[in-house]
Amino acid sequence: MDNLTDTRADGFKLRFAEEADVSLILEFIKELAEYENLLDQVKATQETLRESIFKRRVAEVVIAEYENRPVGYVLFFHNFSTFEGLPGIYIEDLYVRPELRGKGLGKLLLSFMAELAVERNCARLEWACLDWNEPSISFYKKMGAAAMDEWTVYRVSGRALNDLANRYI
Repeated sequence: MDNLTDTRADGFKLRFAEEADVSLILEFIKELAEYENLLDQVKATQETLRESIFKRRVAEVVIAEYENRPVGYVLFFHNFSTFEGLPGIYIEDLYVRPELRGKGLGKLLLSFMAELAVERNCARLEWACLDWNEPSISFYKKMGAAAMDEWTVYRVSGRALNDLANRYI
């Protein structure tokens, strides 16, 4: 499954992205950011995506197509659980264009990712969801996901990241 195109019922096709898809990946990122009211925070460029995804290989992307047109994507990377002693997969982005929502593509993408996690001997499949995004929260719960409400995500970025990096030098 890792190297093969995965064609499913109902005209959907899933395939791993290739370097030629960089502009499409950026387009999807911007569409998702616009939906999340975060478009002003997108700093990614085709060059940074090409370097990160296809040169350094720090993330992977699966493109979803319907009737041979791109309609969604999932961007993910591996993490590691010290408690399990095994890797996991973290989904950074899962996006389906509005005109295809409700047709089963989100279920297909999550199922594919679960299949990939099992194939790669991962203990977990994880992602974050904005707390106001009730349609997605409801969808994820129906798919068997459990909210990790007792955990709080912390982030250090920008100037704070540089300050922290230089604090104990």
